[in-house]
Amino acid sequence: MTGKKSVLFILVPFALLMTFFFLVPLIYMLISSFTAGGAFTLEHYQEALTSSYILQGFKNSFALSVVSALVALVVSLFAVYGMNRFSEPVRERILILSNLTSNFAGVPLAFAFIVLLGNSGLITLALKSFGWDLSFSLYSWTGLLLIYIYFQLPLSIMLLYPIFHGIQQQWKDAASLLGASAFMFWKKIGLPIILPGIAGTFTVLFANAMGAYASAYALTGSDYNLASIRIGAVITGDIFAQPELASAIAVLLGAVMITGMLLSEGFIKKTRKDLSKR
Repeated sequence: MTGKKSVLFILVPFALLMTFFFLVPLIYMLISSFTAGGAFTLEHYQEALTSSYILQGFKNSFALSVVSALVALVVSLFAVYGMNRFSEPVRERILILSNLTSNFAGVPLAFAFIVLLGNSGLITLALKSFGWDLSFSLYSWTGLLLIYIYFQLPLSIMLLYPIFHGIQQQWKDAASLLGASAFMFWKKIGLPIILPGIAGTFTVLFANAMGAYASAYALTGSDYNLASIRIGAVITGDIFAQPELASAIAVLLGAVMITGMLLSEGFIKKTRKDLSKR
């Protein structure tokens, strides 16, 4: 009994942290999105769903999130597959490097890309000195995609590594003894087993990109319309702030993320059910 009380006592700081830094702001945001002048209203949601500029922000955020998540997922799949061919110490060093780079995001990441690939960036000027002119602008959708892929890759590698590590060598040996090639093993056994994990990783990457703000704002300011940037712009409005409208946009953004997670969860359950029937 004393042990249970000590465990509950240890959980108190965590419960307080979750309450005051997650639940209270979330509840306040929900209430704020449905109020105007102290009265219940749906006008903030009506404005968010009818404003072409806000809808464009959601469209841009969705496209950027899907493309960056897919590219990072494909690249990291090959990277993790190659990692398993290295020794354990080498894999640990790669994971440590991935962990470090996954924390390099936000304003420092945007500043680093500006220094390297901006209009007067180090790499840009070096290529120009050789007569090569970069045909893209860092301060555009392409530049944002490049930054998003950069901070998505290490996260994707860390999420996929334990999934690939779960493929046991005995399974490969058994398939080889039965005459299956490496391609057939991954097609019939390996890929179906790791597919739920891949779907879950894509969901995490998608949500990570949809909620990204600091890197995009530091790079483009308000020049490129994203849902997260639109929330910040509405809160710090040039003429007057609209925190209620910002709350409504944030709720809709959260609804998009939750919908994606539910679809992914349904796909994962269906895949696992199909595997159990085999």
